Amino acid sequence: MTEFVVMGLLPQIAADVLPGLSATDAEAAIAQAGWLISLYALGVVVGAPTIAASVAKYPRHRVMLALAAALTLFNALTFLMPNFELIAVSRFLAGLPHGAYFGIGALVASDVLGPGSRARGAAFILSGLTVANIVGVPLGTFLGQQLGWRIAFAIVAGIFALTTVLVALFVPAHAGDPARTLRAELSAFRIPQVWFAIGIGAVGFGGFFAAYSYIAPIVTHVAGAPEWAVPIVLVVMGVGMTVGNLIGGHLADIDLKRTLLGGFVVFIVIQLLLALTAGWIITLAVFIFAVGAVTSALGPTIQSRLMSVAGDNQSIAAALNHSALNIGNALGAFLGGLVIAHGFGFVAPIWVGLVLAVAGFILALVSYAIEDQRRVVIVS
Repeated sequence: MTEFVVMGLLPQIAADVLPGLSATDAEAAIAQAGWLISLYALGVVVGAPTIAASVAKYPRHRVMLALAAALTLFNALTFLMPNFELIAVSRFLAGLPHGAYFGIGALVASDVLGPGSRARGAAFILSGLTVANIVGVPLGTFLGQQLGWRIAFAIVAGIFALTTVLVALFVPAHAGDPARTLRAELSAFRIPQVWFAIGIGAVGFGGFFAAYSYIAPIVTHVAGAPEWAVPIVLVVMGVGMTVGNLIGGHLADIDLKRTLLGGFVVFIVIQLLLALTAGWIITLAVFIFAVGAVTSALGPTIQSRLMSVAGDNQSIAAALNHSALNIGNALGAFLGGLVIAHGFGFVAPIWVGLVLAVAGFILALVSYAIEDQRRVVIVS
């Protein structure tokens, strides 16, 4: 909820904290408000590998507790900060603990589920993101529209406070690896396939976020639907994300390569259909559901790919998926805002997303081609 609720409230945030610009150029104000999405994502990109690598030796349940407390504090700051600049700083800070929190949680879940369930463990943790898009994000969007956007972040901070208590009560004790140092974990960056996996996730997810970041104006300006339809469309996407996440985790444990490559092909086709039919609210909702489903199926798939190529560097590998996702978040939101600010309209971000999806597919093909070639050389 903390990451995605901004996307449904960009018009309200722009009108409140950028009133001068909003009065003269509403599209430019919404595009600038989109920077809040990119800054949160940047916080995740910076925080995920550095925090995960630094705390790999500590008990994982205690690390999760500390990160949940940090998420509570920084989201409360978003609610309290008085102007756009300070809100922007609070969004960056709130992003810092995000990736490490989810990454370490995925390791705990994978271990609890047992051998051969790496992708399903990741999917189990990522299901929190998808359920948030069914309940938390639409509810936060609706309440933000009715009571002011800040109320959404007051709710987020309250949920994180409750989460901190629940982690303390219910997450089982889980030892870290005392032998893992920051330097040892950062050695993952010496592995070329780790970089490929990060690139696949970043560019591919960028295709999703280019459109999702501007879903509110797409619903109201392109499809011509009333403002109250935005939370409904968000629920539809959340249902799609939940379904796709569960299916993706199962399929990735069966055949990781086919799930990854096939998922991108389907993603590209759906993005094209979404761009061509976004002017009708029914088709918009149908293809938004499909985009959410396919993207969420790719989430645990890419995380499993990262963990499989990272060797012993599992803590940082689990967190790097969230860095990749949020590089995509920042990239998609930035490029989507850029084409809007240059007057190409609110459908343009969907076309940007299509181009990014194609680029992610090409990266995946190249990654597997290099891996297959290396395997042939080793065998021969």
